[in-house]
Amino acid sequence: MLNGLMMDAPLTLMDVLDYGAQVHPKAEVVSATVEGGVHRQNYRQTRRRVARLAHALVAQGVKPGDRVATIAWNTYRHLELYYAIAGIGAVCHTINPRLPADQMAYIVNHADDTLIFFDTTFTPLITGLRDQFPAHTRYVAMTDRAHMPEGDDLLCYEELLGGQPEHYDWPTLDENTACALCYTSGTTGNPKGALYSHRSCLLQALFALAGSNGVFRVGDRILPVVPMFHVNAWGLPYAAPLTGCSLIMPGAALDGASLFDVMDREEVTGAWGVPTVWMGLLTEMKQRGRKPGRLRQVLIGGSAPPRSMLRAFENDYGIEAMQGWGMTEMNPTGSMGILVEGEDQLPLEERLDIKSSAGRRLFGVRMKLVDDDGREVPQDGQAVGELYVKGPTVISAYFNNEEATAKAFDKDGWFATGDMASLTEDGTLHIVDRAKDLIKSGGEWISSIDLENLAAAHPDVAECAVIGVPHPKWDERPLLIVVPRPGSEPDKQALLDHMAGEIAKWQLPDDVLFVDELPHTATGKVSKRHLRDRFGGHLADAG
Repeated sequence: MLNGLMMDAPLTLMDVLDYGAQVHPKAEVVSATVEGGVHRQNYRQTRRRVARLAHALVAQGVKPGDRVATIAWNTYRHLELYYAIAGIGAVCHTINPRLPADQMAYIVNHADDTLIFFDTTFTPLITGLRDQFPAHTRYVAMTDRAHMPEGDDLLCYEELLGGQPEHYDWPTLDENTACALCYTSGTTGNPKGALYSHRSCLLQALFALAGSNGVFRVGDRILPVVPMFHVNAWGLPYAAPLTGCSLIMPGAALDGASLFDVMDREEVTGAWGVPTVWMGLLTEMKQRGRKPGRLRQVLIGGSAPPRSMLRAFENDYGIEAMQGWGMTEMNPTGSMGILVEGEDQLPLEERLDIKSSAGRRLFGVRMKLVDDDGREVPQDGQAVGELYVKGPTVISAYFNNEEATAKAFDKDGWFATGDMASLTEDGTLHIVDRAKDLIKSGGEWISSIDLENLAAAHPDVAECAVIGVPHPKWDERPLLIVVPRPGSEPDKQALLDHMAGEIAKWQLPDDVLFVDELPHTATGKVSKRHLRDRFGGHLADAG
């Protein structure tokens, strides 16, 4: 085989920030701060502070391959850590502060973190867990001296940067060098670590740009509501500098009113986040009777949005809503729900038919469907199987976890997602359900996602979930659990009648329960495991 005569230039993340600083110097990072107020700096200023931080990390003894943890909100300092840690060849280990204490202690020890940088919001968390963390781990409060918490051994972020040079001779790294570490939420067993390379992170950003059909434009102002502690904020910290988009960092306040205000004030054009966030924003927009000034697009990921949410954004406020699907193990995006080839001219309901899918697969992400016997099923839009993925942005193993790796990959290296899905010839992905959430009733499968989407369209429903619970006759039956919209008093039968016109009678939930709130995982998804634990016996005496 004849090789091409090309320069061997590695793909590394510092090239992303260098590019943004040189080519898009007017783009800025606007950040709500933990101390209060708003901080502004452009990409050139960001690059200078990243260089100072890199010098500080080396001065603290951080070596290539060391894991440096963050427990922080979406802020400019967190963005600086992303680039400085990776730039010196170390690994940025982002920690979800919403994890249970035992899981947090597990991942800090499993990662063997050298330093932990934390926003002062999380001082009590650090104080309460330090005895369970490695003895050699040191701690940096991400603030200035005036706002330092108590603790003689705590280091101050701004003091570490003080006096450091604004230029750093970045090492030439192999593009497969690890740069970021993110753990799954650990809904069953201990969390599992996904260790990403420079190459995978940069390719993920490029693949998302290629598949987003003009979502990113020079001068746009993008707000990552998705946390930076969750799969690199879906790649936005890398995609934005590449495209000349400003990053608007919301800090800790993610309620509907706060998001509306920052979007309005900072002229945000696009925002990415999970459905629970957009529920709050839609409620706020309805109360104010308008959308935030320039907002034109939202991406909804993490879990499937109800069709009613997509319709509200597009029909009521003229905001393009698109769905993205992926997993921590995929770094993370596998498909995006864009419209192509004139589909934007279709009637609203036909557009929503397309957007209610998980979207078309991104370039670089290969997909196949497998049945219970391990045989590949057709990609005809009808056949359903477990979804397997493969590609340069998908992990090839879990970090220091051979047992979990052996369970998750087939003999050819394909990753088993645990999602039941169908695929069309044009690469459109339809997620039927998580394999563990499908309901098998009398030998027939029922999708909890389909039932949730129907129920969520009722005007009295704020949030809902469907679980399968044991039944003495049918093995399992669906149970609908609803959080009513404030000020409403939904009627059980009216809700079931609302759903009945769209599905077969045998698919209807056997009962509806109303609760004040649903339990959520650390990443904002509804925790069906907790719902099954609480309500699993609800139909045990049914006839």
